[in-house]
Amino acid sequence: MSAHIADLWETEASRAHCRLCPNDCRIAEGRTGVCGVRRNVEGQLIAETYGRVSSAAVDPIEKKPVFHYRPGTLAFSIGSVGCSMRCGHCQNWQISRANPDDGPLSLLPPEDVPVMARRHGCEGVAFTYNEPVIWAEYVRDAAKAAKAAGLYTVMVTNGYVTPEGLDYLGDSIDVWRVDVKGFSDETYRKLCHVPHVAPVLQQAERAKSTWGMHVEVVTNVVPTVNDDEATIRGIAGWIRDALGPDTPWHITRFFPYLEMSHLPATPLPTLRWARVVGREEGLSFVFLGNVDEPGGEDTACPQCGKVLIERNGFLVDRDGVSPQGHCPDCGRDLGIVK
Repeated sequence: MSAHIADLWETEASRAHCRLCPNDCRIAEGRTGVCGVRRNVEGQLIAETYGRVSSAAVDPIEKKPVFHYRPGTLAFSIGSVGCSMRCGHCQNWQISRANPDDGPLSLLPPEDVPVMARRHGCEGVAFTYNEPVIWAEYVRDAAKAAKAAGLYTVMVTNGYVTPEGLDYLGDSIDVWRVDVKGFSDETYRKLCHVPHVAPVLQQAERAKSTWGMHVEVVTNVVPTVNDDEATIRGIAGWIRDALGPDTPWHITRFFPYLEMSHLPATPLPTLRWARVVGREEGLSFVFLGNVDEPGGEDTACPQCGKVLIERNGFLVDRDGVSPQGHCPDCGRDLGIVK
């Protein structure tokens, strides 16, 4: 596959100014931006990973995790290499910290993505594993092909994107599954090595309000980093006010890894407490992930209390939600897309 010229950039003197993410890189000749995959080659910004796949799998959509959009379906999940952040606890660091020259990448033209998805019985396509925003040109082309074939599309993202970058993807993405890793600039500097949390929050709001995407939020609770009450209540209150109280919030357990291997795994009482806080702040659906907690991933009607979706790990054991996404007992609209 020939070199693919990137979109969303402009020339500034001898540098290529990338406008895709808030890192706002001005890239010198022969160098890449923070992501490691967008390179200035003879004055043009090249998207080096266009069509180059590091990982592909058939996953339940619940593994993303996405619980209230097409529950029980399979998503053809693909990723490449590179990332716009450098999180000290990244579980996929082998690809997120890699560059295109570190190892062989498979070629997958965008028009082949829906073919592969259908071949494996998938009803959707998920862009995941590494940060898909930095793969934007390919994501948009593959997502458009997928939607033309009747498949849904999911971004599993850290949410670090400019308004222009989000709008570039807006009409081709159905689900914005975003990590909110903290609620202060200090936490984002410490955990992710980026200066500000605001772009993540602002573009999640824009994904829903401007583009009508289904949004779900994940917070990996890291002991001593983002497990304080101000952070947990702050995130919960923001979800309620900015995205709506029926927005699913996945509170997940941290395990020691990389630069944060000295920290303990998140205690189960901390996760349970965070779930209580989420409910106190008015959220209807707060789930516990990366932990075996009975009922922690089930969906119950917030009005009548009936358990409607029972989950076992990434599998849906029972789905009693109506085809319209309502509780069949009391009629409450749950905001679930079937």
